Amino acid sequence: MKRTILAAVSTAALLSSSAAYAGPEAEVLHWWTSGGEAKSVAVLQQEFADNGGTWTDMPVAGGGGDAAMTALRARVLSGNAPTAVQLKGPAIQEWYEEGVLADISAVAEAEGWADVLPASIAGHMKCEDIWCAAPVNVHRVDWIWANAQVLADNDIDMPTTWDEFNAAAQKLQAAGVIPLAHGGQAWQDATVFETVVLGLGGPDFYQQALVDLDPAALTSDTMVQVFDQMRTLRGFVDPNFSGRDWNLATAMVMNGEAAFQIMGDWAKGEFLAAGKTPGQDFLCASTPGDGFLYNVDSFAMFAVDGDDKQAGQQLLAKLIVGPSFQKVFNLNKGSIPARVDVALDEFDQCAHLSAKEMTSSSEGGSLLPSYAHGMALRGAQSGAITDVVTAHFNSDMSSADAVQMLADAVANSY
Repeated sequence: MKRTILAAVSTAALLSSSAAYAGPEAEVLHWWTSGGEAKSVAVLQQEFADNGGTWTDMPVAGGGGDAAMTALRARVLSGNAPTAVQLKGPAIQEWYEEGVLADISAVAEAEGWADVLPASIAGHMKCEDIWCAAPVNVHRVDWIWANAQVLADNDIDMPTTWDEFNAAAQKLQAAGVIPLAHGGQAWQDATVFETVVLGLGGPDFYQQALVDLDPAALTSDTMVQVFDQMRTLRGFVDPNFSGRDWNLATAMVMNGEAAFQIMGDWAKGEFLAAGKTPGQDFLCASTPGDGFLYNVDSFAMFAVDGDDKQAGQQLLAKLIVGPSFQKVFNLNKGSIPARVDVALDEFDQCAHLSAKEMTSSSEGGSLLPSYAHGMALRGAQSGAITDVVTAHFNSDMSSADAVQMLADAVANSY
């Protein structure tokens, strides 16, 4: 489809022509509906209103965003795209290729985004040579969360290897505690899977298997071991996990019903929203192994008609990457700012650990995009992998059969 990219209009020009329109407007499609997430998006709504904007909220429940993407496609196909949409990774470029994204380069250049965003993150926000999305944060995916009291009561330390995790889980199971809080949804299965790939195979193997889709890596003995560990983890999950939302699994850790959860640091937002203190009520650590899997939330601006909506896009983009919102939002959300110049003085110990390890991983070449959260692969390839992971997790399929199915699914996804 021929690109119909919206011409960039400077924020100053738009906001000075108030006589021509009622003011900046934005209809925002997102999937931030849980406690910590809803509190976070409310921060942006308030800042938008404080700057004269009118916000129309379009939340679509579903932690992985699948339902939101279905709603988005219906809106775009009907010729009625939202003003701004929570979108990330290769999906941004896919929508750009359909000719429906707006150019927000005027804001990016006026605000100096290139100087305050890490190059790898800035790369996700660009479509060819234009800025087409605004980053909100950096989430780390490969976290393990624990109930501090449950571990203390059972004389268990935070595991640093998968063997240690398995031993701790067996001990907890014998004590009548659910070792692993998990929700039986495809994206949650994929989240656990990619942390195991990184932990058992290492950063280079992760890159080969889940970014490059190297057939040799996908069919390797290491991948067999990954599925073996996934089968072991399945044994540590309670029988009522099917269909459980991720934040309900987090609540199981909060209330001591379960000991651990493997989930990105949006889980920390739930703990904090419930008044829990890191290091005291709950513990955080990277999942066993080296590396850092990132998931960057961002908003893409869709081509829309009307000065009001275009002004809304420009204002929204400016606020999203502004230092004030980056700080306040990420304090609520559990993530760390996408900007590198935001002081972390008010952030908790988990955020400091995340920022420190993001820097060291970046320097060491082990800062890697999350496949499970749409940062590494396009939809067809990502979906093919997740289908196999979920099929294996919810059946008695052997690891060898899963590896062969994985290689075939990826090969057939192009």
